[in-house]
Amino acid sequence: MEASSASPQVTPFARARSTGRTEKRWPRLEGSSEAVRRLEENIARVATFDCSVLITGETGCGKEEVARAIHSAGPRHDKPFVAINCGGLVADLAESQLFGHEKGAFTGAFGSSRGAFRAAEGGIIFLDEIGELPLDLQPKLLRVLQRWEVTPVGSTEAHAIDVQVIAATNRDLESEVATGAFREDLLYRLNTIHLTVPPLRARKEDIPRFVEHFSAHFSREYGRQQWVPDNRMLDRFVHHSWPGNVRQLAQTVQRVYVFEDRIDAVLAEVFDASAAPAARATAIAPVLDVELAAPGEPESAQRIMPVETTATSEGRVPVFNLEELRRLAVRQALEFTQGHRGQAATLLGVSLNTMTRLVAESCPDSQSKSGRRRTPPPPQPR
Repeated sequence: MEASSASPQVTPFARARSTGRTEKRWPRLEGSSEAVRRLEENIARVATFDCSVLITGETGCGKEEVARAIHSAGPRHDKPFVAINCGGLVADLAESQLFGHEKGAFTGAFGSSRGAFRAAEGGIIFLDEIGELPLDLQPKLLRVLQRWEVTPVGSTEAHAIDVQVIAATNRDLESEVATGAFREDLLYRLNTIHLTVPPLRARKEDIPRFVEHFSAHFSREYGRQQWVPDNRMLDRFVHHSWPGNVRQLAQTVQRVYVFEDRIDAVLAEVFDASAAPAARATAIAPVLDVELAAPGEPESAQRIMPVETTATSEGRVPVFNLEELRRLAVRQALEFTQGHRGQAATLLGVSLNTMTRLVAESCPDSQSKSGRRRTPPPPQPR
Protein backbone atom coordinates (compact mmCIF):
# COMPACT_ATOMS: atom_id res chain seq x y z
CA MET A 1 0.00 0.00 0.00
CA GLU A 2 2.82 2.33 0.90
CA ALA A 3 4.63 1.50 -2.32
CA SER A 4 1.59 2.38 -4.42
CA SER A 5 1.23 5.79 -2.77
CA ALA A 6 4.85 6.72 -3.30
CA SER A 7 5.41 9.38 -5.94
CA PRO A 8 7.10 8.20 -9.12
CA GLN A 9 10.75 9.03 -9.63
CA VAL A 10 11.20 12.29 -11.53
CA THR A 11 14.18 12.54 -13.87
CA PRO A 12 16.09 15.82 -14.33
CA PHE A 13 14.68 16.04 -17.85
CA ALA A 14 11.11 15.76 -16.56
CA ARG A 15 11.80 18.39 -13.90
CA ALA A 16 13.12 20.81 -16.51
CA ARG A 17 10.03 20.36 -18.61
CA SER A 18 7.64 20.59 -15.67
CA THR A 19 8.90 24.02 -14.57
CA GLY A 20 7.24 25.66 -17.55
CA ARG A 21 10.17 28.07 -17.77
CA THR A 22 10.46 27.98 -21.53
CA GLU A 23 6.75 28.35 -22.13
CA LYS A 24 6.48 31.50 -20.01
CA ARG A 25 9.60 33.40 -20.95
CA TRP A 26 9.35 33.75 -24.73
CA PRO A 27 6.49 34.85 -26.95
CA ARG A 28 4.86 32.33 -29.23
CA LEU A 29 5.73 32.41 -32.90
CA GLU A 30 2.91 33.63 -35.08
CA GLY A 31 0.83 30.77 -36.44
CA SER A 32 -1.02 27.71 -35.27
CA SER A 33 -0.12 25.24 -38.00
CA GLU A 34 1.39 21.86 -37.27
CA ALA A 35 4.73 23.05 -38.70
CA VAL A 36 4.87 25.99 -36.27
CA ARG A 37 3.81 23.79 -33.36
CA ARG A 38 6.66 21.37 -34.04
CA LEU A 39 9.11 24.27 -34.41
CA GLU A 40 8.06 25.70 -31.05
CA GLU A 41 8.52 22.34 -29.40
CA ASN A 42 12.02 22.11 -30.84
CA ILE A 43 12.85 25.64 -29.67
CA ALA A 44 11.73 24.83 -26.14
CA ARG A 45 13.84 21.67 -26.15
CA VAL A 46 16.96 23.21 -27.72
CA ALA A 47 16.86 26.22 -25.39
CA THR A 48 17.62 24.02 -22.37
CA PHE A 49 20.91 22.83 -23.91
CA ASP A 50 23.98 24.98 -24.45
CA CYS A 51 25.04 23.85 -27.92
CA SER A 52 25.55 25.21 -31.42
CA VAL A 53 22.42 25.51 -33.55
CA LEU A 54 22.08 25.82 -37.33
CA ILE A 55 18.82 27.32 -38.58
CA THR A 56 17.98 26.89 -42.25
CA GLY A 57 15.12 28.19 -44.34
CA GLU A 58 14.29 30.46 -47.23
CA THR A 59 14.95 34.17 -47.07
CA GLY A 60 12.38 36.11 -45.08
CA CYS A 61 10.88 33.10 -43.27
CA GLY A 62 11.89 34.25 -39.76
CA LYS A 63 15.20 32.54 -38.95
CA GLU A 64 16.35 35.40 -36.71
CA GLU A 65 13.04 35.29 -34.82
CA VAL A 66 13.71 31.62 -34.08
CA ALA A 67 17.20 32.49 -32.84
CA ARG A 68 15.80 35.22 -30.59
CA ALA A 69 13.20 32.77 -29.27
CA ILE A 70 15.97 30.34 -28.31
CA HIS A 71 17.77 33.20 -26.55
CA SER A 72 14.65 34.24 -24.65
CA ALA A 73 13.79 30.67 -23.65
CA GLY A 74 17.24 29.62 -22.47
CA PRO A 75 19.46 30.30 -19.47
CA ARG A 76 21.26 33.10 -21.36
CA HIS A 77 18.07 35.17 -21.71
CA ASP A 78 19.41 38.01 -19.55
CA LYS A 79 22.72 38.17 -21.43
CA PRO A 80 23.52 39.88 -24.76
CA PHE A 81 22.14 38.74 -28.11
CA VAL A 82 24.54 39.95 -30.81
CA ALA A 83 23.44 39.52 -34.43
CA ILE A 84 26.01 39.62 -37.24
CA ASN A 85 25.16 39.55 -40.94
CA CYS A 86 28.04 37.57 -42.43
CA GLY A 87 27.09 38.75 -45.91
CA GLY A 88 27.63 42.35 -44.80
CA LEU A 89 31.10 41.90 -43.34
CA VAL A 90 33.71 44.13 -44.93
CA ALA A 91 36.28 41.84 -46.58
CA ASP A 92 39.37 43.55 -45.16
CA LEU A 93 37.85 44.10 -41.72
CA ALA A 94 35.81 40.91 -41.23
CA GLU A 95 38.27 39.31 -38.79
CA SER A 96 38.40 42.51 -36.75
CA GLN A 97 34.61 42.82 -36.73
CA LEU A 98 34.22 39.32 -35.35
CA PHE A 99 37.23 38.90 -33.08
CA GLY A 100 38.33 42.48 -32.32
CA HIS A 101 41.63 44.28 -32.82
CA GLU A 102 44.28 46.15 -30.89
CA LYS A 103 45.12 49.81 -31.31
CA GLY A 104 47.40 50.33 -34.29
CA ALA A 105 46.80 46.82 -35.67
CA PHE A 106 46.11 48.28 -39.11
CA THR A 107 45.70 51.63 -40.80
CA GLY A 108 42.80 53.46 -39.19
CA ALA A 109 42.81 51.41 -35.98
CA PHE A 110 43.00 54.41 -33.67
CA GLY A 111 41.64 52.40 -30.74
CA SER A 112 41.06 48.82 -29.71
CA SER A 113 37.85 46.86 -30.35
CA ARG A 114 36.39 43.88 -28.50
CA GLY A 115 34.69 42.40 -31.58
CA ALA A 116 31.31 40.70 -31.84
CA PHE A 117 32.26 37.49 -30.01
CA ARG A 118 33.54 39.25 -26.90
CA ALA A 119 30.61 41.69 -27.03
CA ALA A 120 28.29 38.67 -26.75
CA GLU A 121 30.10 37.35 -23.65
CA GLY A 122 27.76 35.20 -21.60
CA GLY A 123 25.02 35.38 -24.22
CA ILE A 124 24.39 34.35 -27.80
CA ILE A 125 26.05 35.40 -31.03
CA PHE A 126 23.83 34.97 -34.08
CA LEU A 127 25.74 34.51 -37.34
CA ASP A 128 23.17 35.25 -40.01
CA GLU A 129 23.84 34.19 -43.62
CA ILE A 130 26.74 32.02 -42.47
CA GLY A 131 27.01 30.63 -46.01
CA GLU A 132 28.39 34.00 -47.15
CA LEU A 133 31.25 34.00 -44.64
CA PRO A 134 34.53 34.60 -46.55
CA LEU A 135 36.37 31.36 -47.18
CA ASP A 136 39.63 32.62 -45.66
CA LEU A 137 37.81 33.47 -42.43
CA GLN A 138 36.19 30.05 -42.00
CA PRO A 139 39.23 28.26 -40.49
CA LYS A 140 39.62 31.09 -37.98
CA LEU A 141 35.97 30.75 -36.94
CA LEU A 142 36.44 26.99 -36.69
CA ARG A 143 39.36 27.46 -34.32
CA VAL A 144 37.29 29.79 -32.15
CA LEU A 145 34.52 27.17 -31.93
CA GLN A 146 37.04 24.45 -31.09
CA ARG A 147 38.98 26.31 -28.40
CA TRP A 148 36.39 28.90 -27.29
CA GLU A 149 38.89 31.72 -27.36
CA VAL A 150 39.55 34.62 -29.70
CA THR A 151 42.75 36.43 -30.56
CA PRO A 152 42.23 40.05 -31.62
CA VAL A 153 43.97 41.27 -34.76
CA GLY A 154 47.37 42.67 -33.82
CA SER A 155 47.54 40.74 -30.55
CA THR A 156 49.21 37.50 -29.47
CA GLU A 157 47.03 37.10 -26.39
CA ALA A 158 43.98 34.82 -26.62
CA HIS A 159 40.83 35.70 -24.68
CA ALA A 160 38.54 32.94 -23.41
CA ILE A 161 34.89 33.43 -24.36
CA ASP A 162 31.61 32.02 -23.09
CA VAL A 163 29.02 32.29 -25.85
CA GLN A 164 26.46 30.12 -27.56
CA VAL A 165 26.63 30.19 -31.35
CA ILE A 166 23.51 30.14 -33.50
CA ALA A 167 24.02 30.32 -37.26
CA ALA A 168 21.46 30.69 -40.04
CA THR A 169 21.47 30.40 -43.80
CA ASN A 170 19.17 30.12 -46.80
CA ARG A 171 21.81 28.20 -48.73
CA ASP A 172 22.33 24.45 -49.07
CA LEU A 173 25.59 24.22 -47.14
CA GLU A 174 26.15 20.59 -48.11
CA SER A 175 26.17 21.66 -51.75
CA GLU A 176 28.51 24.52 -50.82
CA VAL A 177 30.81 21.98 -49.20
CA ALA A 178 30.75 19.87 -52.37
CA THR A 179 31.83 22.87 -54.46
CA GLY A 180 34.52 23.93 -51.98
CA ALA A 181 32.77 27.18 -51.01
CA PHE A 182 32.25 26.09 -47.40
CA ARG A 183 34.40 24.03 -45.07
CA GLU A 184 33.01 20.64 -44.16
CA ASP A 185 34.53 20.63 -40.67
CA LEU A 186 32.97 24.03 -39.93
CA LEU A 187 29.57 22.76 -41.06
CA TYR A 188 29.84 19.82 -38.67
CA ARG A 189 30.85 22.14 -35.83
CA LEU A 190 27.88 24.47 -36.41
CA ASN A 191 25.33 21.76 -37.15
CA THR A 192 25.03 20.19 -33.70
CA ILE A 193 21.30 20.93 -33.74
CA HIS A 194 19.54 21.66 -37.02
CA LEU A 195 16.24 23.55 -37.11
CA THR A 196 14.37 24.19 -40.35
CA VAL A 197 11.93 27.10 -40.60
CA PRO A 198 9.16 26.20 -43.08
CA PRO A 199 8.34 28.64 -45.89
CA LEU A 200 5.07 30.53 -45.70
CA ARG A 201 3.55 28.58 -48.59
CA ALA A 202 3.95 25.40 -46.52
CA ARG A 203 1.71 26.78 -43.78
CA LYS A 204 -1.00 28.64 -45.62
CA GLU A 205 -3.37 28.29 -42.68
CA ASP A 206 -1.20 30.79 -40.79
CA ILE A 207 -1.42 33.51 -43.44
CA PRO A 208 -4.72 35.09 -42.21
CA ARG A 209 -3.18 35.38 -38.75
CA PHE A 210 -0.07 37.06 -40.17
CA VAL A 211 -2.21 39.51 -42.15
CA GLU A 212 -4.15 40.42 -39.02
CA HIS A 213 -0.95 40.69 -36.95
CA PHE A 214 0.87 43.01 -39.36
CA SER A 215 -2.26 45.03 -40.09
CA ALA A 216 -2.70 45.71 -36.38
CA HIS A 217 1.00 46.58 -36.06
CA PHE A 218 1.04 49.15 -38.88
CA SER A 219 -2.31 50.53 -37.76
CA ARG A 220 -0.71 51.43 -34.43
CA GLU A 221 2.53 52.63 -36.01
CA TYR A 222 0.87 54.96 -38.52
CA GLY A 223 -2.14 55.95 -36.45
CA ARG A 224 -4.61 54.62 -39.03
CA GLN A 225 -7.75 52.59 -38.77
CA GLN A 226 -6.89 48.90 -39.04
CA TRP A 227 -7.21 47.52 -42.56
CA VAL A 228 -9.27 44.32 -42.76
CA PRO A 229 -9.30 42.59 -46.17
CA ASP A 230 -12.53 41.07 -47.40
CA ASN A 231 -12.81 37.32 -47.94
CA ARG A 232 -11.95 37.56 -51.63
CA MET A 233 -8.77 39.51 -50.97
CA LEU A 234 -7.79 37.33 -48.02
CA ASP A 235 -8.18 34.28 -50.26
CA ARG A 236 -5.65 35.81 -52.67
CA PHE A 237 -3.23 36.29 -49.76
CA VAL A 238 -3.65 32.65 -48.78
CA HIS A 239 -3.07 31.28 -52.28
CA HIS A 240 -0.11 33.53 -53.16
CA SER A 241 3.28 31.77 -53.28
CA TRP A 242 5.10 34.47 -51.20
CA PRO A 243 8.66 33.89 -52.48
CA GLY A 244 9.85 36.45 -49.91
CA ASN A 245 7.91 34.67 -47.15
CA VAL A 246 6.86 36.51 -43.97
CA ARG A 247 9.07 39.51 -44.73
CA GLN A 248 7.38 40.03 -48.10
CA LEU A 249 3.91 39.66 -46.58
CA ALA A 250 4.75 42.24 -43.90
CA GLN A 251 6.05 44.68 -46.50
CA THR A 252 2.90 44.15 -48.59
CA VAL A 253 0.65 45.03 -45.66
CA GLN A 254 2.84 48.05 -44.94
CA ARG A 255 2.42 49.25 -48.53
CA VAL A 256 -1.34 48.98 -48.10
CA TYR A 257 -1.12 51.65 -45.39
CA VAL A 258 1.29 53.83 -47.34
CA PHE A 259 -0.87 53.72 -50.50
CA GLU A 260 -4.26 53.42 -48.85
CA ASP A 261 -5.90 55.34 -51.71
CA ARG A 262 -4.98 52.65 -54.26
CA ILE A 263 -4.87 49.37 -52.37
CA ASP A 264 -6.15 47.27 -55.29
CA ALA A 265 -3.31 48.46 -57.54
CA VAL A 266 -0.69 47.79 -54.86
CA LEU A 267 -1.92 44.25 -54.23
CA ALA A 268 -2.36 43.52 -57.93
CA GLU A 269 1.31 44.32 -58.45
CA VAL A 270 2.23 41.73 -55.81
CA PHE A 271 -0.17 38.98 -56.82
CA ASP A 272 0.26 39.35 -60.57
CA ALA A 273 4.04 38.99 -60.26
CA SER A 274 3.62 35.33 -59.31
CA ALA A 275 1.74 34.63 -62.51
CA ALA A 276 4.36 36.36 -64.68
CA PRO A 277 6.96 33.55 -64.72
CA ALA A 278 4.47 30.94 -65.92
CA ALA A 279 3.01 33.27 -68.54
CA ARG A 280 6.48 34.27 -69.67
CA ALA A 281 7.62 30.66 -69.96
CA THR A 282 4.51 29.70 -71.92
CA ALA A 283 5.03 32.57 -74.30
CA ILE A 284 8.67 31.90 -75.17
CA ALA A 285 9.43 28.24 -74.41
CA PRO A 286 10.03 26.18 -77.54
CA VAL A 287 8.12 22.94 -77.98
CA LEU A 288 10.28 20.00 -78.96
CA ASP A 289 9.42 16.70 -80.60
CA VAL A 290 11.57 13.58 -80.76
CA GLU A 291 12.05 11.85 -84.08
CA LEU A 292 12.84 8.22 -83.29
CA ALA A 293 15.73 6.43 -84.94
CA ALA A 294 14.87 4.28 -87.93
CA PRO A 295 14.90 0.48 -87.52
CA GLY A 296 18.47 -0.74 -87.48
CA GLU A 297 19.88 2.68 -86.61
CA PRO A 298 21.57 3.23 -83.21
CA GLU A 299 19.45 4.89 -80.56
CA SER A 300 21.77 7.91 -80.65
CA ALA A 301 20.50 8.61 -84.17
CA GLN A 302 17.20 9.93 -82.85
CA ARG A 303 16.79 13.66 -83.48
CA ILE A 304 15.05 16.37 -81.46
CA MET A 305 13.09 18.62 -83.79
CA PRO A 306 11.42 21.94 -82.90
CA VAL A 307 7.66 21.94 -83.36
CA GLU A 308 6.22 24.95 -85.14
CA THR A 309 4.65 27.16 -82.51
CA THR A 310 3.91 30.81 -81.96
CA ALA A 311 6.97 31.14 -79.78
CA THR A 312 9.42 33.82 -80.83
CA SER A 313 13.01 33.07 -81.75
CA GLU A 314 13.99 34.36 -78.30
CA GLY A 315 12.55 31.16 -76.86
CA ARG A 316 15.41 29.09 -78.29
CA VAL A 317 18.67 29.00 -76.40
CA PRO A 318 20.92 31.51 -78.19
CA VAL A 319 24.18 30.34 -76.60
CA PHE A 320 25.42 27.29 -74.71
CA ASN A 321 27.80 29.00 -72.30
CA LEU A 322 26.18 28.94 -68.86
CA GLU A 323 27.65 32.28 -67.81
CA GLU A 324 26.27 33.90 -70.95
CA LEU A 325 22.88 32.28 -70.37
CA ARG A 326 22.78 33.61 -66.82
CA ARG A 327 23.71 37.10 -67.99
CA LEU A 328 21.00 36.96 -70.65
CA ALA A 329 18.39 35.71 -68.16
CA VAL A 330 19.15 38.55 -65.73
CA ARG A 331 18.95 41.17 -68.48
CA GLN A 332 15.69 39.79 -69.86
CA ALA A 333 14.13 39.61 -66.39
CA LEU A 334 15.02 43.25 -65.74
CA GLU A 335 13.73 44.26 -69.16
CA PHE A 336 10.47 42.37 -68.67
CA THR A 337 9.86 44.01 -65.26
CA GLN A 338 11.03 47.45 -66.42
CA GLY A 339 13.97 47.39 -64.04
CA HIS A 340 12.05 46.21 -60.94
CA ARG A 341 14.52 44.00 -59.09
CA GLY A 342 11.94 42.47 -56.77
CA GLN A 343 9.74 41.28 -59.63
CA ALA A 344 12.79 40.20 -61.63
CA ALA A 345 13.91 38.09 -58.66
CA THR A 346 10.47 36.45 -58.64
CA LEU A 347 10.76 35.72 -62.36
CA LEU A 348 14.13 34.03 -61.87
CA GLY A 349 13.09 32.25 -58.69
CA VAL A 350 15.83 33.79 -56.52
CA SER A 351 15.93 35.98 -53.44
CA LEU A 352 16.30 39.76 -53.69
CA ASN A 353 19.81 39.54 -52.20
CA THR A 354 20.80 37.01 -54.86
CA MET A 355 19.22 39.20 -57.55
CA THR A 356 21.28 42.17 -56.41
CA ARG A 357 24.44 40.08 -56.68
CA LEU A 358 23.44 38.77 -60.13
CA VAL A 359 22.82 42.30 -61.38
CA ALA A 360 26.23 43.42 -60.11
CA GLU A 361 27.96 40.44 -61.74
CA SER A 362 25.98 40.12 -64.98
CA CYS A 363 24.97 43.63 -65.94
CA PRO A 364 26.62 46.30 -63.78
CA ASP A 365 25.58 48.92 -66.33
CA SER A 366 21.90 48.27 -65.62
CA GLN A 367 19.79 51.26 -64.63
CA SER A 368 18.12 49.20 -61.92
CA LYS A 369 19.66 50.43 -58.69
CA SER A 370 16.98 50.24 -56.01
CA GLY A 371 14.23 48.12 -57.45
CA ARG A 372 12.83 50.35 -60.18
CA ARG A 373 14.09 51.92 -63.35
CA ARG A 374 14.99 55.48 -62.62
CA THR A 375 13.84 58.26 -64.84
CA PRO A 376 15.56 61.64 -65.01
CA PRO A 377 13.73 64.48 -63.25
CA PRO A 378 11.79 66.87 -65.47
CA PRO A 379 13.64 70.05 -66.45
CA GLN A 380 13.06 72.90 -64.06
CA PRO A 381 11.70 76.16 -65.51
CA ARG A 382 14.16 78.99 -65.53
